[in-house]
Amino acid sequence: MDIKTQLNDSLKNALKSGDMTRKDTLRMALAAIKQVEVDKRVALDDTAVLSLLQKEIKNRREAIEEAKKANRPDLISANEAEIVILETFLPKAMSADELRALVQAAIAEADATSAKEMGKVMKLVMPKTAGRAPGDAVSAMVKELLP
Repeated sequence: MDIKTQLNDSLKNALKSGDMTRKDTLRMALAAIKQVEVDKRVALDDTAVLSLLQKEIKNRREAIEEAKKANRPDLISANEAEIVILETFLPKAMSADELRALVQAAIAEADATSAKEMGKVMKLVMPKTAGRAPGDAVSAMVKELLP
């Protein structure tokens, strides 16, 4: 079952159970997916949906930081609840050791010897980590491992 179908099924369950936070979060995610599909005039595959969900989670984390600065615990808890809901649709996160091994293999495959070749390595690693590791974590690992 693809992720969009899972989101729709989960939305139906949230509507039946009366879980307002879950309902609102899933509607927001589905609306974001629909907006991209309309703008690009294509149906998104699971990889694109995963990246969109990660983007939404990243937006929530940024909102939490802003809410902390504004001393708004209500917004912090609301955004944290939305992150938990969205994360249930992402695949199991990649551990740091798994990511390190994947990056090291990509460095060897690209025959990269300096930080100037970071782009080559990132092109090899990103498709393999889709939905399992955020791009900034991958980038940090590549920078750490390249001399």
